[in-house]
Amino acid sequence: MPSLRELYKQSVGQTSEYSLCLEVDRAEGCYIYTTDGKAYIDFNSGISVSSLGHCNPVIQQAITSQASKHLHTMVYGEHVQESQVRLAELLTQQLDPSLSVVYYLLTGSEAIETAMKLARKATGRAEIIAARLSYHGSTLGAESLRSDLGYKMHFAPVIPGVKHVTFNEVNDLQKITHKTACVIIEPVQAERGVYPPTDDYLSKVEAKCRETGALFILDEIQTGFGRTGHLFAHQKYGVTPDVMCIGKAMGGGLPLSAVVSSPALISSLVKYPALGHITTFGGHPLSCAAAYASLQYLQSSGVVDTVSAKSQALHSAISAHPIVKEVRRSGMLMAVEVTKRKYLKYVVSQAMELGVIVDYFLFNDRSFRLAPPLVIDDETLKLGIDRLLAALDYAQGKYQ
Repeated sequence: MPSLRELYKQSVGQTSEYSLCLEVDRAEGCYIYTTDGKAYIDFNSGISVSSLGHCNPVIQQAITSQASKHLHTMVYGEHVQESQVRLAELLTQQLDPSLSVVYYLLTGSEAIETAMKLARKATGRAEIIAARLSYHGSTLGAESLRSDLGYKMHFAPVIPGVKHVTFNEVNDLQKITHKTACVIIEPVQAERGVYPPTDDYLSKVEAKCRETGALFILDEIQTGFGRTGHLFAHQKYGVTPDVMCIGKAMGGGLPLSAVVSSPALISSLVKYPALGHITTFGGHPLSCAAAYASLQYLQSSGVVDTVSAKSQALHSAISAHPIVKEVRRSGMLMAVEVTKRKYLKYVVSQAMELGVIVDYFLFNDRSFRLAPPLVIDDETLKLGIDRLLAALDYAQGKYQ
């Protein structure tokens, strides 16, 4: 009889040749428990998804309550479903009045695709500008925004009309012209290795978009819902997008994403042609119920207000280690860069061995990711830090 791991490798499509193959039994709070009885402190949060911890009881209760009423009834946009409406109302109350309509989707990639379609439809322009070393998703349109040709060439031809600027490079903003439909940018570059905006860079991007009539689109899929110490990163950095893409932590652990914008922009998808974008499972009632409970919890618990102190504690402890070159952060989205690239794999693997889950970045081979659940308590945070320091010691010892 094949083991579960063998069946997994045989029957479940893989994303790389080197699956971690962590056999999950259950997860609770800031811990993931494997079938061999080992407990791991989750310093990754499923790439910033489980911001309120695993199996948060408030979210579980909301899921159970909604499941007793109804699940999917019809393609999104055809039925009035209370969980969708209540979530949209609560979410838009937290935002600038211009961001008053929520268009529900399923994944971050789909949110980006929808934003791209919306920008071309609303402006009548084709050119899209993105930042180098950004990641916006894995569908063909979203992948077209990537700057690394070595990756994109394997799926060529990609969507035409994409140009790139360098994040935080103000002189590059001259590439935004009256031919530009939109600028799609992360408020904090995540997969590059956590690079926040410097000075008033985002304000200058916003101003250039206003000057040229290009839409200012922020990808808040990874930075949203408290991760940076504000509910949304654009609020932290003092800008307001025309369109905001959200996902990951939005669903409280269930799949959900959205495009948030103005009535005028969202309505451009309604006609000419009709059904400008449709989605079967976007705004699934179960996900919306979980997201509503999650957002309520974020608003009432004060957990977002604790992010800065926890981030500082991590920074202070880790940055002092001899093989740490730099710790970059925006709230609890953090990158730890080591002094030599060869240290990295030993730090990540040894951290796992010691029971702390950390992760790599797509576009940075000298840094590892830290994104613990925002609800992590001081005791668990300290335990995780101690284990990370031991992993750094181990890596240093490999090359002394």
